Amino acid sequence: MSTPLIVKNTVNINAPAAKVWDILVNPEQTKKYMFGCIPETDWQPGHQVLWKGVFDGVEITAVKGDVVRIRPGQHLSYTVIDPNNPEIPDVPENYLVVTYDLEEQAGSTTFTVTQGDYNKVANGEARYKHTTAEGGWQPIVEAIKALAEEQ
Repeated sequence: MSTPLIVKNTVNINAPAAKVWDILVNPEQTKKYMFGCIPETDWQPGHQVLWKGVFDGVEITAVKGDVVRIRPGQHLSYTVIDPNNPEIPDVPENYLVVTYDLEEQAGSTTFTVTQGDYNKVANGEARYKHTTAEGGWQPIVEAIKALAEEQ
């Protein structure tokens, strides 16, 4: 059995979990840190998530997937695949799982994002190397931190 290939990034945010949560699920906030993309979803388990954005003047679905689990203010997991990558067949076994976990303590929030297991998807090792070469989710979690800590 191979070692799981998981991307994991954590940041401590000087803001309550409710504020961080709003930044994670509110389309007006997500476009500020998710490359201009907004999630089209109702965040209900089993329902679709379409991350949409405008690239070169054209609206596209950048990433798609399904909501897996949600506990508002604490946990969100959803699947993702890039529908624009013809090298990766759009079948359930090629979707990665993204998980957001928030833990609040004394008005501050520890926010952790995980994505993987890349070992279980087509072209997983290359996809993992590409993601980690760009810092994983760290640039995004730092942008979320900055938004949440704004006065």
